[in-house]
Amino acid sequence: MLDQVLAALKLRDGGIYVDGTLGAGGYSRGMLEAADCRVFAIDRDPEAIRGGATLLAAFPGRLTLIAGRFSEMEQLLLDHGVTAADGVALDIGVSSMQLDESERGFSFLREGPLDMRMSRSGPSAADIVNSAPPEKLSRIIGVLGEERRAKAIAAAIVKLRQSQPIVTTSGLVAAIERVTGRKRAQARIHPATRTFQALRIYVNNELEELAAGLAAAERLLRPGARLAIVTFHSLEDRIVKRFLAERTGAAKSVSRHMPLAKSDREPSFIPVTRGHREADRDEIAGNPRARSAKLRAAERTAAPAFPLDLARLEVPLIPEGRVSC
Repeated sequence: MLDQVLAALKLRDGGIYVDGTLGAGGYSRGMLEAADCRVFAIDRDPEAIRGGATLLAAFPGRLTLIAGRFSEMEQLLLDHGVTAADGVALDIGVSSMQLDESERGFSFLREGPLDMRMSRSGPSAADIVNSAPPEKLSRIIGVLGEERRAKAIAAAIVKLRQSQPIVTTSGLVAAIERVTGRKRAQARIHPATRTFQALRIYVNNELEELAAGLAAAERLLRPGARLAIVTFHSLEDRIVKRFLAERTGAAKSVSRHMPLAKSDREPSFIPVTRGHREADRDEIAGNPRARSAKLRAAERTAAPAFPLDLARLEVPLIPEGRVSC
């Protein structure tokens, strides 16, 4: 959704922009080509930072690559003498580049080690699969993957790992197929999809990172600056939706579990998009992953930033041993 993100950011010459998820560099390149601006591109994946060398050479003096988490963007930019930005773009979740690298273990479609660590550090998906108790595995898969058969899949994983460690993507798929059956692997949504999603989110602490990143952007953006976020599944989009609803003063009941009452605080954002925008047919044809993409954007006001409240954003937390990578 590059064109829509660039339009939402309303780039201008002389501006300072943050690409919080560098990935293959598409957003950073688009920003730098759209305006004579400076871009600070952040990524926790060391491969993404190394891959940005070509882009760095193409825009000397205008692009800065930073290894780190986008939730740390305030301090990361402060380290470069920057205290405010004119726009922040966040493309949430795993990148196509990571999915395509079999050795990263993000995709059930490619044989490789069961890793899934974006930062290449900390406990891997294999560590979780082979050590977590069944109740915890079931909660990870059920809550973060929204998988209805989570308990049965967790039990199958535990049974298989008793005879041999599950250390590859195909090994985990085999455990899942004990519950779903092999024929279901031909379904429109592969039966391993939700389990792999859940483990990836857990290993990389993605939902708490998203919430903290949104709050960091709120504090970093100057009045009139823009925030654009692209999400790819309901858990991510729900957090973004509630974050913006509360901060634009449009905090209607966006959840039947925890309705958001209108805040007495002055809105810190005004909406740029009405609801969300989706990728068009041409983009989906060229990039099937874009079919689930949702863009939400807002413009910063001069009001003070709201405090971050994970409970109000309904960020699902897995107790006992949150993984930090």
